[in-house]
Order: sequence, then C-alpha cells, then structure tokens
Amino acid sequence: MPRSTNNVASRARRKKVLKRAKGFVGGRRKLFRTAKETVMRAMRFATRDRKVRKREFRQLWTVRINAGCRELGVSYSRFINALQKKKVGLDRKSLAEIAVRDAAAFKEIVQFVMGGTLTKASK
Repeated sequence: MPRSTNNVASRARRKKVLKRAKGFVGGRRKLFRTAKETVMRAMRFATRDRKVRKREFRQLWTVRINAGCRELGVSYSRFINALQKKKVGLDRKSLAEIAVRDAAAFKEIVQFVMGGTLTKASK
C-alpha cells in the first residue's frame, strides 16, 4: 500500500501560523517553528490583555470621576456612596464622560446626590 501524506492539511496549518506571524521581525515571520512559538505567545498576551483592558478602563473612569469630584470638594467614595443611596442609575463610564466633557452637568449631578452640601471652595 502506498504511503499517504497529509500535504494539504499540514500546508494549511503552516500557512495559518505564518499568516498570523505577519509583521513580526526576521525569522519570527518566515520560519515556521519560531513563528509558531511567537504566535502562541502573542495569543496568550492577547487573551490576557482583553481582561486587563477592562481593568484599565475602570481605573481611568475612577480617576476621572475622582478629579471631577475633588474640584467640587467631594471625595470619590462619598460621591459613589451618595449615588447608590439615591439609586442613580449612571455607571462609571457615563459619569466619567460627563465629568470630562460637561463640568456643569457633572456639578448638578454631584449637588443632587450630595443634597446640595458642596463646600464653599467649590462654589
């Protein structure tokens, strides 16, 4: 019985890896073995960083809300606590956008949830 090969499938597998390695430098792009290692590593980073991106955005939103609150003389934690007590349905993403883009609207939100108790420095 003649020996059968796996040409089509193995070539396709290699092409898939080398296509993903496009843009890599030197042998990492052209040589299958090193390209495969680098692609696998890149895929691990991509998987990890999809989760990290979510953390980083939430951190950015917190910083922006905190900066907006501090200008009005309120701490971030007191503001978030007041939001929850008043049952305001705005999430941190939208609050951060309002704080950055529309300071007057953010000030109104802070005054509403804090019950109009802003310090004299903020008025």
